[in-house]
This record gives sequence, structure tokens and C-alpha cells, in this order.
Amino acid sequence: MNCTKCDCEAVLHAAYSGAHLCEHHLRESVESRLRRRVRKDGLIGPDASPETPETWLIGLSGGKDSVVLTSILAETFAEDPRIELVALTIHEGIEGYRDESLDAASELAQNLDIRHEVVSYADEFDLEMDDVAETDPENMAPCAYCGVFRRDLLSDYAERFDADKLLTGHNLDDEAQTALMNFFEGDVAQMAKHFDASLGPFPERSDSTEFVPRAKPLRDVPEKEVALYAHLAELPVHMAECPHSSEAYRKEIQELLLKMEAQHPGTRHSVMAGYEELAELAARAYRQDGPELGECERCGSATTRDLCRTCQLTEAVHAA
Repeated sequence: MNCTKCDCEAVLHAAYSGAHLCEHHLRESVESRLRRRVRKDGLIGPDASPETPETWLIGLSGGKDSVVLTSILAETFAEDPRIELVALTIHEGIEGYRDESLDAASELAQNLDIRHEVVSYADEFDLEMDDVAETDPENMAPCAYCGVFRRDLLSDYAERFDADKLLTGHNLDDEAQTALMNFFEGDVAQMAKHFDASLGPFPERSDSTEFVPRAKPLRDVPEKEVALYAHLAELPVHMAECPHSSEAYRKEIQELLLKMEAQHPGTRHSVMAGYEELAELAARAYRQDGPELGECERCGSATTRDLCRTCQLTEAVHAA
């Protein structure tokens, strides 16, 4: 089958759009959707200038999504003095997994000539995920601990580096899964939080300054297309799955979405289109009624409790 846009051989059939794309037009399509999302969400602030550039911190794990995100952003803004990119890699302490992905992240940052910082759970929390997964003092999936620790470090270092935006490599599948999980759990408050934290265009979000605002420029691109882009562009990527990955509920949602997408192409896009509208309405309704944020008694982070979730979990791990 030839490409819909030229006579070259197609490498992908995007059933949701009906398009057959060759290597060149697939890469062009992924890049244009990311750049369109940057424009649509208003990532470049109105005050960004060569004299007062914005700093964007990218969570660079070395996996396909963050590698593709970093590569396209670096190419897009290479000659734009309004934007400075910084990549942050977090080493969780997972033997036989994170070292390889750190190598991929380091190679990419060096190839792109962007600043690359590395932090670790060992240095920041005096623990490693291998030990957390073994002791499991809260009787939770390892991903539950890791998600809290990673979010905390990303936010913390975004502030330390005086970043204006925090960017992550979440793709369309990731976001559609999260949307369905919030739907099925009936968690309207979480929908509202999702909109203001990372989903809505910047001009339409809450003006809260408690956290460095997040963005997900790849969230319009299906996971399969991100992976194919990384392969075709010959980017240094660590493709292995985390050995502690065990988000059983999310995997069920993932399988459901993939089945629905195969039978009804465009399901993921439809889920997100409706979800974004509802999340915005929820955000407007919940902004005035949200809990007041205080400071964690131990680390000073913003929290609604005496101790933030990170401090609670690290305390439990060390006591185990």
C-alpha cells in the first residue's frame, strides 16, 4: 500500500483517520501534532523573549515517549532564543533497568547538546525501588510508590531550576487510559485537578502558583506512532518494561481501549475530546471549593495534610 500523500511505500495505517503514511509523512505528522499542541495549549508564554527566555524542564526517562518528545522539542526550538530546554532523568534504583535507560537519555542529551541533570531516589530519599518493592510496607503496587516519588522530584527540581514549564512524554493512550479510570471511578474532583494540572490550555487553567505548571505535548499521538517514530528516527531508546510494573487496573483499561480502538477506530480521540470538555467544566466548579494547601511539616512541600504523601511513604519504607 502506498502512502496517502505520496507514492512511497506506507509504513503505517492510521485506521482512525484512514491515512496510510510513509516514513517521511509519519514523522512529519507526529512532529506537526506536537507543535500544534504547543501552540494550542499556549506553552510559549506571552512574556518569553530572548532577554527573558522561558525554561522548560523535560522529564527524560530514556523511554520512547520522553525521547521522542525531547528530540522534537530540541529540533523545534534549536534556533529560538525564547526557550531553554533542560532534561531531567530520575534514577529509581531498579537493577538491570534504569542504568540502561539512563545511558539512552545521556546519549540523546549529548547528541542534542542540551543540559541534562540526573537525580536518584537513593540521594533524595535514601531508598531504592528494588527495596521498596520487596518490603512494600503499605501493601501497594510498586508503581504507586514510584509515581508519588517521581512526581515529587519532578516538581521539586522544576522549582530548583526555576523552570517555567514541566513537560512529560504522556501519549494519547496514556491520557485516554487516565480519562477512563477517572470516569469509571466517578472521580469528578480528579478530573478537575487533571485539567488545571496538565490538560487545559494555559490561559484557561487556574492561576494557582503552588506548582510549576505541566504540559504534555505528545498527548495527541497514539503510542504505536510514537514508538514507530523513535525507530524510524533511530533515536537512542530503552524499550524494556520496568520489572516492577504492576498497575493491574490500568492494564485492564489499556486492553479495553485497544480492543475498542480496533473495533471502532477513533475511540481514544473521542474519549479525550469529551473528557477535556467535562474536565474543564469540573475545574470551574471545583476551583472555589478545593482544599486549602499548607506546608508539609517535614519537607515544606505543598500538601493538604500534616505530612505530604512522599514523606509518609518514605517514613513507612524506612520503618519497615
